[in-house]
Amino acid sequence: MGTKQFSDSLDQADVTRADSLAREIFSDIANKWALLIIEALGERTLRFSELRGEVDGISHKMLTQNLRMLERNGLIERTVHATVPPRVEYTLTEPGQALRVTIDGMCDWTHRYLGDIEASRHRFEARKP
Repeated sequence: MGTKQFSDSLDQADVTRADSLAREIFSDIANKWALLIIEALGERTLRFSELRGEVDGISHKMLTQNLRMLERNGLIERTVHATVPPRVEYTLTEPGQALRVTIDGMCDWTHRYLGDIEASRHRFEARKP
């Protein structure tokens, strides 16, 4: 899939349109790994191995793919230090920090309603034949 170019058109900013740039960006960031990586970085700068330790269950491949996608979208900054071996660090950019505020809200919502959701799931499963 090729990258769409933003033409300052309202159509490109419309997340409900399948062919919009906004939908492409939304699709990129609305996955569990991207959200967890952004949350893990928070106000900190972390190395790859530190990030992998912070995001329980993520594979090396998925972390690499998501870091590249987040960097491509300008949400994280990757800094390579000229050492042997090279030291690579990741930090949130200003747009990444702004998105983190939304993610924090989602985390707060999850904590607040976790019990309600769990109870609803139990009721739903109990109805199954």
